[in-house]
Amino acid sequence: MAERIANKLEQALAPQHLNVIDESHQHQGHGGWREGGETHFRVEIVAAAFAGKSRLDRHRLVNVALAQELAERVHALAIVARTPDEG
Repeated sequence: MAERIANKLEQALAPQHLNVIDESHQHQGHGGWREGGETHFRVEIVAAAFAGKSRLDRHRLVNVALAQELAERVHALAIVARTPDEG
């Protein structure tokens, strides 16, 4: 799932930096957690596509790119989205 998330974000936002971290192990036994993990992720992304956009709009761009994954298996997604100038 982490690779799938990375591929989708690469295609949609052409980031200069991208780090996808599976944090599922930290949520074992909590809501949305499933055996085998791949339910809770953190995305750190730096992309020019975020320039001039609010934090909310940046998160929306990421959520739209990952709509299928969020509907299927991903329960929680923490997002840190910056422009190259904020890098």
